[in-house]
Amino acid sequence: MSETLEQQLDEWFPRMIEWRRHLHRNPELSYRETETSRMVAEVLRKLGLETETGIGGHGVTGLIDSGKPGPTIALRADMDALPIRDGKSCDYASQVDGVMHACGHDAHTSVLLAAAGILKERKEHWSGKIKLIFQPAEEMSPGGAQPMIRDGVLTGVDAIYGIHLWTPYPAGSISTRPGPFMAAADEFTITIKGKGGHGGLPHETVDSLVVGAHLAVNLQAIVSRNLDPTEPGVVSIGSIQAGTSFNVIADLCTLNGTVRTFNVEVRDYIRQRLKEITRHTCAMFGAEGEVEYKLGYPPVINHERETQRVWKAAEAHADGEVFTSPLIMAAEDFAYYLQKVPGCFLFVGAGNPEKGIVHPHHHPKFDIDESCMRTAARLFVRLAEGYTDLPVRQPGE
Repeated sequence: MSETLEQQLDEWFPRMIEWRRHLHRNPELSYRETETSRMVAEVLRKLGLETETGIGGHGVTGLIDSGKPGPTIALRADMDALPIRDGKSCDYASQVDGVMHACGHDAHTSVLLAAAGILKERKEHWSGKIKLIFQPAEEMSPGGAQPMIRDGVLTGVDAIYGIHLWTPYPAGSISTRPGPFMAAADEFTITIKGKGGHGGLPHETVDSLVVGAHLAVNLQAIVSRNLDPTEPGVVSIGSIQAGTSFNVIADLCTLNGTVRTFNVEVRDYIRQRLKEITRHTCAMFGAEGEVEYKLGYPPVINHERETQRVWKAAEAHADGEVFTSPLIMAAEDFAYYLQKVPGCFLFVGAGNPEKGIVHPHHHPKFDIDESCMRTAARLFVRLAEGYTDLPVRQPGE
């Protein structure tokens, strides 16, 4: 590690905390990141960077040019918050009722802003250009990555890296994996149409709630009995809604759920079986079923060579353990960038039980050990400036 880099991290770390806590107090939902993008653009311009706004909606980019020929490396952070009421008691708790940064995007943004400042100060250490991508709307499909790509954000980019701070792992640790890493995430809504009536006269009805209960159980057989056991897959029913009174049999029942997969063929197969099982289960009871199936983000598939570069950088610059992550059933629209250019998505641990930072992502009391931002900023800097000189770890090393 360069002593100079550590001194720069010492200088920028308080600013990271200040930016992160400001954003945590003032969260904005997906597609509404007006003030967040304004703040990001203002910081980038103060750094003297070429800055563009309004990319794919509220997206912002900054460009650092070393003035020397070389590759263009992109670094990405997301900016949006979630529709969750902040349950923490601290001076940086959300001041927007019902909205909070419950996934760490406030810290992602702050880390990339600090990395931008450090990389600009260290232009003598690298060649080429570094593009900083501040993306809106990661939390809500269809997401902000695709609109930014359509607006040309990856034009001329040779490789891209993204970091997600991850509270299930200890602060300062670094993990990723080559190939499939995070799952495709699809949504479905099933509407069951029965025949309503009196709760005491069930023989005169077609009870949509009973059909829905059977269907919720039957759909689990897709993974347990239809899917190859070596292929990961999840079918989860998140909600069942039916009826309005204790003595009325409901004529409509709605099920909402999600499908998570890593393999395209498995994804298509589960969608097909879900529709077939819905049709036959409803027919068994004399009801009708309609399936609305929405394809979400594709799986995050890391490129082998870029993942090996991450391993090399992580081994030298982690503040904790470096390890291969298991497959993660959460989803990320960083997947779309990886479909266009080589790259790697990775986790930097952000949890710390000793500080009470144990709550999972999307929890009302979610928080991070802010020391993890230093690890993340250091890694961004080394991935960007060391791209041409980072040796690729060979299998077995």
